[in-house]
Order: sequence, then C-alpha cells, then structure tokens
Amino acid sequence: MLGFFSNKAVHPLADAREARRIVAEIASREPQSAVEDASAWLESLAAEESFKLAQRLELTIKLDEAAVAQARRLGRDYPASTGGSRAQESRQWQVGIDYWRLLVAAYLDCIARYHAAEKEEDAVRPQLPLVYGRLINALAAKLKWKQFRYVAIEPEFWQTLGGIYLVAVEAKAAQKPMQLYPGGGESTIEAEYLKVLVFHAASMDKLQPLQIEIAERFIAYFLPYFSLIRELRKENVYWVDVSKPLPPTRLARVPEITPTLRFFDGTRAVEAVGKTIEQIRSEGRVPPGINLGAQYDIGTAIPVLKHLALCWAPKPPMRSNVRHRIHSALKVVNGLVAVHERLSGRNSGTEGVEEWVVDDVSLGGFGAHVTISRNDWIRIGAVVGMQPEGGDNWLIGVVRRYVRTGPNQGSVGIETLSKSPRAVFADAGGLWTEALLLDIPEVGEYARMALPANALEEKVALVFAIDDKNARLHPRETVETGSDFVVANFFVQSFS
Repeated sequence: MLGFFSNKAVHPLADAREARRIVAEIASREPQSAVEDASAWLESLAAEESFKLAQRLELTIKLDEAAVAQARRLGRDYPASTGGSRAQESRQWQVGIDYWRLLVAAYLDCIARYHAAEKEEDAVRPQLPLVYGRLINALAAKLKWKQFRYVAIEPEFWQTLGGIYLVAVEAKAAQKPMQLYPGGGESTIEAEYLKVLVFHAASMDKLQPLQIEIAERFIAYFLPYFSLIRELRKENVYWVDVSKPLPPTRLARVPEITPTLRFFDGTRAVEAVGKTIEQIRSEGRVPPGINLGAQYDIGTAIPVLKHLALCWAPKPPMRSNVRHRIHSALKVVNGLVAVHERLSGRNSGTEGVEEWVVDDVSLGGFGAHVTISRNDWIRIGAVVGMQPEGGDNWLIGVVRRYVRTGPNQGSVGIETLSKSPRAVFADAGGLWTEALLLDIPEVGEYARMALPANALEEKVALVFAIDDKNARLHPRETVETGSDFVVANFFVQSFS
C-alpha cells in the first residue's frame, strides 16, 4: 500500500538487485525464451515513466547485452524452421522481429529523451557513441529479419538509419573505434552503417533464409574491402544520400550532389571473394578465419559467394532474355507432388490452385503479382506448376525472387525449368518414384528430371514408359536441390 503514497518507482527493474537477477536469467536461457523475456522487459521499460534518463539508458544497455548472444543464435537457427511447421516458423519469426523492433525503439526513445533533457545531458553524453553504434546494429538485425520473410523495407527505415549516422558524423564519433559488445571485436559507427548498405546491395530477395544468414556473415568478413567516401569517382558502384529515405542505389547516372551524398564500391571485395572461392575449393572447406556461425559444406557456401560477387561487381548482372509487359492470369500449384498430380491427370480440381497475375514475361520466366494465401508457402527455391490463361498445358518453374509488397500481396520472379514437362512413374531399383521429365529424351544425350528430394540415388537408373516407349536413364550430376525436390541430369541409355 505504501507504494501508492510514494514517488519511488515500484517497477522490478528499478531495484538494482532484482535488475541484476533479471538480466542474469535472460542471459542463461535458451534463445527463443531469452529473446521473449528481453522483449517483455523492454516493452515494460518503455511503458514506465518513472525512470530517469540515465537509469533508463543503463537498463536498455544491460538488457541488450544480456540478450544479444541468444538473439543472434535465434537468427542463425531460424532458417532451419522454414522447412517445418508454418505455425512454428511464423512464431519464431515474430519473436525475432519483435525483439529488434523493441530494442530499436528503446534506443531511439533514449536519444529523444536526451535531446529533450536539461539536467541529465552531462551524465548521458559520454555513452552516446555506443548508443549510436548499438542502434545501427539493431537496425541491421531488424533488416535481416525482414529479409527472412521478404518484407518490403519502408522508407522510414533508411531515414532513421541515415539520421543516426549523420548525428554520429556531426559529433565526430563515426570513425572512432569502439567495442560494441563485451567480448566482441572493435568496430566503428561508420562500419556498422556501411555493413547495412552492403547487405542491402546484395539482393537478398533472391536468396533463401539460410543463404541470407550466411551472406550476412560473409559481408562482415569482407567489409574491410569496402569504404564509404564522399567523392564521386569512376570506380564508384553505389550511392546513397544519407539524409533521404532512400536505400543505396547503383550508380547508373550521377545523382544530385549534396553534402550528405556517400559512395561505395565492391571491386576489391569481388577480387577477395574470387580468391576465397578458390581457397574453399582447394581445401574442401570454408577457411577457419571466416566465422559463419556454424559449419557449412562448400556446396552451401560457394553459391552465396558467387551471388555476392555478382551483386558487388562494377557491372550489374544482365538479363539473359528481354522482358515484355503483359497482364494475364496464371494458375499456380505448389510443390513437386501437386505438379505431378496435375500432369498425370490424377487431380484436375481447383483445390490447391492459386491465381497469380503475370505482369512481365520472357523466354526465361515470368514476373507476377500474387495474393499471399493463408498457407503462406511462397519461398525462394520453391518449385511450382504454372498454367497460362487460356491454355491447357502446364509449365514447371522455380521461384527466384520474392518481395512482400503488402500484408497479403507479393511480387515474385519465376524461372521456367520446362515448357513441356511430363509426369512419369519410374522404377528406381525396385522402388516406384513419381518424377517429372523436363526434357525430351534422346539416346546418348542428357535429359533433366525432377524427383522427390530423397529419391535420387547414385548409380540407380530410372526406368519408365512414356509415349509407348520404354526409357532407361542413369543419374549424373545434380543441377538443383529444393526443400522437397531435386533436379538432376540423366544420361539417356535407351528410349525405344
């Protein structure tokens, strides 16, 4: 009852001993539970007005430090959940994005209170460079979690990010080395800002969640090969106006010159990536000096490095085929099993069929606007069956690009794998396998086939009948793998 008649804060974090216990407990928990707890305390702290600025900032910093390791592990572990339960994946994603959103809000609140304060400025001022660095680091994590679900990045994100960097520049703190977190290496506010710009320049909407996580780790490793400069030079590849709500953009033409304009290029980084790929191939492993957070085989790491090199190259990747603008409906089914059922005639109903709107087409694929279904199955690397409006034929494709443009809307890019696929029931050494023949078989040549992910076995031929002919195909190299399928080249031994 005494608390009702006292100005003393009764919030648990207001008691130093209780705050230490709470922080220690967060640090000792497993990742998701720790991040959920830290989020709850950040939210509680934001709602409590009794804290003075210095104490509020100190508690925000301590909660951040207590949860940072688990929050990073949650980001590392999240991609593994994308192949399981949708509900579990969504829950884990929400926990991750909420934490970084709340941490960003907490640091922004402290900065706003600092500028509004009068008496506490001197006590808080020495900590501001650390706050700026932590805030940019938190914005970077928030960006990664949004990319995990291909959520469009709002202009306000870039306005906030650039604004914090400019404040640090004006305070002459942007290039001063600091240790962002205990036990971590040295960094600078400018390096943390540049890291976000380079991450965005890496076209994460074309990568799967695991590849995004690996790419972020590689970016941290190759960051010393980048520099942020004010001068317009011929080697510049990207530019950004720090004061505007715009992301970094390729330097196709010279932008309006302003004091807040910055440039960076990845020429040296591309060279370093090339050497790293050669080293990985020669050693058969990722070099120990590159911390990817976990052990990944070279087949997982090298495609990410190649993607980064393409994005950072002085000349952007060119489209292999001309795109034509159209507006046409497209029926779509998801997954190898559903595609096989359509092509084999076992399912001709409307269940599981979605309708997308194609807005551009080329020899290599489609660009389409989609309404995201309740299943929310669209992922980079997903195999899809497609039936153009007015046709009765089905095409096979793979989602290569994906961006959520709204709560229930998205934009996808699909690469066409086959315009005349055939469903076959193949004998794989005594086991019957549902497969898709992507090319017309010719004896002595190679033909691609798509099979369930666990159905491809080395040296086990596929035997099947098609068009009154018997075919025998032997597996060779794997072309592509997905969550539920594998595409491989097969040598056509006989087809008669």
